[in-house]
Amino acid sequence: MEVWYVSYGSNICEDRFLCYINGSTPRGADKKERGCTDKTPPRRNAMVELPYPLYFAKEQSKWGKGGVAFMGHDFMETARTIGRKYLITREQFSEVVAQENKQPGLEIDFKTIKKKGAVTITDGWYGTIFYLGDEDGFPMFTFTANFPVDAAIFTKPSAAYLATVAEGLGEIGLKKNEIIDYFLEKRGVKEHFTADSLAEYIFHKQENIF
Repeated sequence: MEVWYVSYGSNICEDRFLCYINGSTPRGADKKERGCTDKTPPRRNAMVELPYPLYFAKEQSKWGKGGVAFMGHDFMETARTIGRKYLITREQFSEVVAQENKQPGLEIDFKTIKKKGAVTITDGWYGTIFYLGDEDGFPMFTFTANFPVDAAIFTKPSAAYLATVAEGLGEIGLKKNEIIDYFLEKRGVKEHFTADSLAEYIFHKQENIF
């Protein structure tokens, strides 16, 4: 059975996400992802907007020093997280979650998550699985931190990480000024940048991408 995996961070960039499917090396990295047993590409993908807050937290990741994206647990009418949904198999989704949390062999009880709305399955960075409703007959799931926004320490993301998220946002139709405006709403970014300095940080230093 297929599910929508809803991405809101670097996996919005299709090439980056496909590294988790194919077991390839992300651009700028020196280590391959494990990949999925089934390497069939997503059957469909599309933009999605979610009424939950996006923020950047943690200090060090595979992207180097700096925060990475997380989605808050609480529905907020005024919040907006832009993402990209990929139609993949349940098994692929489970293996993507396992790779993100560096814990192979994770098992996901999709029925329980649909019933409860959210379930924490591991103490990894992205250990809580959220059910986001159905779309076109398929359930939508994403994963995020186990802690609420109020418990987060917001940190500035690295230029490479933010540029990869921006590349994905561009792929689903956002213009550069819309990407800048979107990021400037988010904790972990708005405390550190003006519109001009953020554009320089993302675009001018990443000319090979944009």
